Amino acid sequence: MTEASSDVPTRATAASAATASTTDRADGNGAQATSIVEAVDVHKRFGSLEVLKGVSLSVERGEVVVLIGPSGSGKTTFLRCINHFEKIDQGRISVNGRLIGYRVDAKGNLREERAAEIARQRAEIGFVFQHFNLYPNKTALENVCLGPRKVRKISRDEAEELGRRLLQRVGLEAKFDVHPAQLSGGQKQRVAIARALAMQPKLILFDEPTSALDPEMIGEVLAVMKSLAAEGMTMIVVSHEMGFAREVADRVVMMDDGVLVEEGPPRQIFDHPAHERTRAFLAKLL
Repeated sequence: MTEASSDVPTRATAASAATASTTDRADGNGAQATSIVEAVDVHKRFGSLEVLKGVSLSVERGEVVVLIGPSGSGKTTFLRCINHFEKIDQGRISVNGRLIGYRVDAKGNLREERAAEIARQRAEIGFVFQHFNLYPNKTALENVCLGPRKVRKISRDEAEELGRRLLQRVGLEAKFDVHPAQLSGGQKQRVAIARALAMQPKLILFDEPTSALDPEMIGEVLAVMKSLAAEGMTMIVVSHEMGFAREVADRVVMMDDGVLVEEGPPRQIFDHPAHERTRAFLAKLL
């Protein structure tokens, strides 16, 4: 398939996207579809290197999906494509039945959305980074309040009330006025989770949220994530924490070399993997 341009997916992809943007919203009886994420034939290249080679994945509302696989397999790139941190070269990604980052024009071509629309879309998709990405010159409370004030346009008082409530929720009620430099790694990541929740997202993406933490800090972050899963938050998690995946995930997806190797319930993937590549990967970790 020939690319339409370096900035947008192909026209053939646009045709399927136009159909998807309507059919993903409801089933044949007019009921709301339960899928919150639909990724179809997603390709991503960095120069001559193809990092994603036709990834397709559907995530249901309230589902916890954990992506596993070796470093360089495309997990983080795929996660970043879901909220358009990375532009895709082919395929489509929809969240809540709406294309992410693109629109279909009158001629059936995909065009990248305006920056303001992309920002609005991202406001509904939380993203928790591996290295926290907190503003060092702002307190924990200010980091949590910034998004609701700037994007959702709520008042300072409302934002601070929300921020305090969310920091309490992640066990940081004593850290409202503390700057990131005075927080442990686990505390920083819990601030980052509170910041994501402050935008009231329908989906949260976690990019290896514990990989930058000391071992004793990992448990406190995983405990917050477990509570979110129990409350029904839709989550896609890139992680090497196999215990978390086994205990919390509804589905585990194995990726390698830019493709989905296999997927299934945790017990199936960990105890009876079908693919030799999955068995080899898990043998090094379990």
